[in-house]
Amino acid sequence: MTPLTPEAQAIVAAHQNLALPLVGEPALNYSREDAVYRHAKQACLALGFIEIDAECLAQAWLAMTQRTGRFDASAWPDAPADFGLRPWPRTDAFPSCPKALGLYAVLPDAQWVGRVARAGVPTVQLRFKSDDATAVQREVEAAVEAVRGTQALLFINDHWRQAIAAGAYGVHLGQEDMEIADFAAIRNAGLRLGLSSHGYAEMVRADRLSPSYIAMGAVYPTTLKRMATAPQGPGRLAAYVRLMRDVPGVAIGGIDASRLAEVKASGVGSVAVVRAITHAPDLARAADSLMKQWA
Repeated sequence: MTPLTPEAQAIVAAHQNLALPLVGEPALNYSREDAVYRHAKQACLALGFIEIDAECLAQAWLAMTQRTGRFDASAWPDAPADFGLRPWPRTDAFPSCPKALGLYAVLPDAQWVGRVARAGVPTVQLRFKSDDATAVQREVEAAVEAVRGTQALLFINDHWRQAIAAGAYGVHLGQEDMEIADFAAIRNAGLRLGLSSHGYAEMVRADRLSPSYIAMGAVYPTTLKRMATAPQGPGRLAAYVRLMRDVPGVAIGGIDASRLAEVKASGVGSVAVVRAITHAPDLARAADSLMKQWA
């Protein structure tokens, strides 16, 4: 990698809490000539940000410097306007959900949804994987029925058509789903929308749709899903939360009881768990303990 400028070195030194190990030799491509942008792009790549996030941050760093009238290596861009984000409230926003969704359990089938909802967990997600359309419809309908009479808010992962038909509280979609989902249909049906993100560029992309919440991760290593990006860590999570302060956030990825305090310190309003619930020997006790720790 090209030797860092003194300004880039100062940025790197001031923000080691955001650093991830470098994988390979990052390519240094510039989209503009501004010196501040170039210093920031160099620094963000050296801190281990992937190219699209380093570019996003460098543009924001330039905007921050122009807005404040000074270059400050100890600062970090976290003003939504510096990333081109529109102010809230928005007339095109999806229906709102609680700012703090609390403990958020991601579950494999409707039976699990019902058990966890009855245990008092405030937010649940059905993440049912099948190519059988009939099975998907059955599970979504069963999950909606399973939370009836509880206080749990139910999001359906991926299957937005079935979620609309069954009257679910909301849907959760990944970045890849943003190319094919009918967002107008989801909004018109009154469903909440949660979107996944794995860094700055994806958060900015998700924010353009004015979702009900944005999930941020993976915070820690996880074996449940192959991730295209490295675990982001609690330092980056806190930075994401500061930027997305106007949108409910959900931390996800490798989170268990031993990491709840560290995640909570980021200021995020909700924490998604999978194995901390589904692998617990005593579901009720595990759910109660996790909710008390998060409260």
